[in-house]
Amino acid sequence: MKIAILSRDGTLYSCRRLTEAAQERGHRVEVIDPLSCYMNINAAAPSVHYRGRVLDRYDAIIPRIGAAVTFYGTAVLRQFEMLGSYPLNESVAITRARDKLRSLQLMARQGIDLPITGFAHSPDDTRDLIDLVGGTPLVVKLVEGTQGIGVVLAETRQAAESVIDAFRGLNAHILVQEYIKEACGRDIRCLVVGNRVVAAIEREAKEGEFRSNLHRGGKATRVHITPQERAIAIKAVSTLGLNVAGVDILRAKRGPLVMEVNSSPGLEGIEKTTGIDIAGIIIEFIEQQARPGFRLKSGG
Repeated sequence: MKIAILSRDGTLYSCRRLTEAAQERGHRVEVIDPLSCYMNINAAAPSVHYRGRVLDRYDAIIPRIGAAVTFYGTAVLRQFEMLGSYPLNESVAITRARDKLRSLQLMARQGIDLPITGFAHSPDDTRDLIDLVGGTPLVVKLVEGTQGIGVVLAETRQAAESVIDAFRGLNAHILVQEYIKEACGRDIRCLVVGNRVVAAIEREAKEGEFRSNLHRGGKATRVHITPQERAIAIKAVSTLGLNVAGVDILRAKRGPLVMEVNSSPGLEGIEKTTGIDIAGIIIEFIEQQARPGFRLKSGG
C-alpha cells in the first residue's frame, strides 16, 4: 500500500515508528506536512498539492495532526477522504475529540462515567459553577488545551474564582471539573486500536505536580486494567467515532472515570514502558480496513 502520514515533523518518535513499521511490512510511506498542502476543491477533479506537485492518491492516511493546526490539518484530511484514501481516524471524529466540551457531552449521553464537569459563560455564575462540581479543590481546563497545557488545580475558592476570571478575561473557553483526590496524581492511559485495548500504562505525576502527562515529567509503569476499565475505554473511543485513540482514565472510589480521549496519542511512552509494538498493530489494522475504492459513508 501507499501510505501518507500527516505530520509537521517526521522525526518525532511516533512518526518514525509508524514509518518503520509500515516499511517493514512492504508499504511505501511519505510524511507530509499538512500546512504545506493546498487544495483544489471541486466535484470534477479534486486534488491536493504539496510543495509544487500534485499528490497521487494514497491508499491510507495516518493523521498525526497537532492541536494547534486542527482546523487546517483536518481540512487537508477531508480532501484526502474525498479522493478515496482510507483515514486511520476520520476528520469529523478528530474534530469531535479535540473539542473537550463536545466530547464530554457525547460520552455523557452514552452513559460513560466522567468527573463532574461544569461549563458557563457569565461571570455571575462562577460561585454556582464551583458548587456544581463539589467545591474546591477543583480543576480548571482550557477547552482547547492539550498535553496538560491550560490545566490548573485551584485548591481554594478564592484561587478558583481568580483562575476562572483570569481565563475569562482572555476570552478563553474553560471547563471546571471536580478534583479526584483519591487518584493521587495518577491516571491510566489505555491505547485503543479498533475495538480492543492493545496496551495500558499508569502515569504518575512528578513530585509537586498533579498533572500526570509524560510531557510534564510524569513517569509511567505497566498496569493491569480491570474489565470495567477496558470496556469504558473501548466505549469512549467508539462513541467519538475514532479507530485509534488514547483514553485517560481516573480510578475513583465510585469506579473508573474517563478524563479525556486523545485522537493522536503519542507512542513513545507506552511502547517503551510496555515493550509492545503498537506501531505494528496500527499498520496491521490499516491493512485490514483499507481497501481499493474506499469511500466514507459519513461524507466527512
